[in-house]
Amino acid sequence: MASPLQQFEIHPIVPIHIGGIDLSITNSALWMGISVATASVFLAFGARRRALVPGRWQVMAEMSYEFIANMLRDNVGDAGRRFFPYIFTLFMFILFGNLLGLVPGAFTYTSHIAVTLALAMTVFVAVTIVGIVKHGLHFFTFFVPSGVPALMMPLMIPIEIISYLSRPVSLSIRLFANMMAGHTMMKVFAGFVVPLGAATFGIGGLAPIAMDVALTGFELLVAFLQAYVFTVLTCLYLNDALHLH
Repeated sequence: MASPLQQFEIHPIVPIHIGGIDLSITNSALWMGISVATASVFLAFGARRRALVPGRWQVMAEMSYEFIANMLRDNVGDAGRRFFPYIFTLFMFILFGNLLGLVPGAFTYTSHIAVTLALAMTVFVAVTIVGIVKHGLHFFTFFVPSGVPALMMPLMIPIEIISYLSRPVSLSIRLFANMMAGHTMMKVFAGFVVPLGAATFGIGGLAPIAMDVALTGFELLVAFLQAYVFTVLTCLYLNDALHLH
């Protein structure tokens, strides 16, 4: 029986080597492109008619738009409106990557720490740049907690800096670990279907099938939840950079 972790292996599909640099198109890159294309088609169909009485596609597209717009408004305020395109793109890229990863034979690129860390680092760098551009050197007062006695500053400032620098790590691990764990569990239970079914004339295989069906429903919830958590934490970090809270 194949290892449950085999599904996470990255394989080159179109080998490309230029000047000693490997630029091959892999299964991970392929499914990133498929996710971007699927999300683009979804939004294009939703905005195609722009009817006063919206259809199903338009309702879903508008709900996605309003969901992120409300998230930004609630967590960042009016100052966050200019960052809507980035936040919306980030949410859709993660959400469609999570959802398409549940399709049999697909590749879940959000289950790779390299991908989630790259996303988290772009958030970390972008938020830090926004904070420095807006506040200048005053941005670094973010690491000086208000109301703390001067005697405690040598201890508190390093703690605040370490906490700030750990943001991309926690952000990336949360998404990667949840997606990888869920897909691994589904593969483990799927591996019991044939052995148990063969040993019990097919009856024993029903239990792992039922468990996989339940896990699939749970993973659909996790796919949305993890995209939401990643995005809402990005909004909170953006709020800190803009308002130094």
